[in-house]
Amino acid sequence: MLTHHEPTIIRRGAKHGTNEIFMNEIYGGDSVRVACPLFQTEGGGSIPTSPLQFHIERMNLVIAIRLNEAWHSRLPKIGNGMNCEAYGAVFDNRYYAIALWSSPVARLLNNRGMWELRRMAISHDAPKNTGSRMLSVMASIIRKEYPSIKILISYQDTDVHTGTIYKAAGWTATARNKEGSWNRPNRYRPAAQSTSPKIRWEKSL
Repeated sequence: MLTHHEPTIIRRGAKHGTNEIFMNEIYGGDSVRVACPLFQTEGGGSIPTSPLQFHIERMNLVIAIRLNEAWHSRLPKIGNGMNCEAYGAVFDNRYYAIALWSSPVARLLNNRGMWELRRMAISHDAPKNTGSRMLSVMASIIRKEYPSIKILISYQDTDVHTGTIYKAAGWTATARNKEGSWNRPNRYRPAAQSTSPKIRWEKSL
C-alpha cells in the first residue's frame, strides 16, 4: 500500500481536502513552519534550548510533507505520502521537526498491528536530542490514540546514521538488510531510494 524508507535526521486540519490545498498555496518559504498562521503573533523570536520545550501534536499532512522536502537531506520525497499520519514538534508557534507514519511498506508486515515511521525530519535550529524526545512522546500518543497498534518500526540508513536516537528512545534493533536494495522479483523499488544497508528498529507499545 505504501513505499517506504528510513527517516532522517502544521497547522492542524483535515488530512485531505481544500483546507490543506489552501494552506499549501498561501504559505510558502519559511512561513510554512508556522503552526497556526491564522493566529500568528509577533513573538519574541526565541528558539528552544531543550526538546522538553516542544509540544508534540498531530499536524497538517501536506505541510509535514513540505517540511520533509525542505529538511530531509537523504529522502526528501515520499511515495504515497497522503496515506500517512503526521506529527510535529512545536515551540512558540513554529515547527522544528516532523514525522510521517503509515502501515508497513513491507507487505508481509501488514495486518500485524504495526506502524512504520516513514520519515522524520528535523530543522537545523532544533536542539540536541529532539529526535529521541519526539520518538518517545509519539509512542505514548500512538499507544493512547491507536490501541490496535502494538509495534512501531523504523529503518535506519547505516550510511548516515548510527541509531543513537532509537537507542535513547528505548527501541530495539531486530533485523539488518546487508544488500541494501529493497527490490524483489515482483516489486521494484524506485532507483532514488537509498541502497545502503538498513537496520530495522522496533518499539513495543
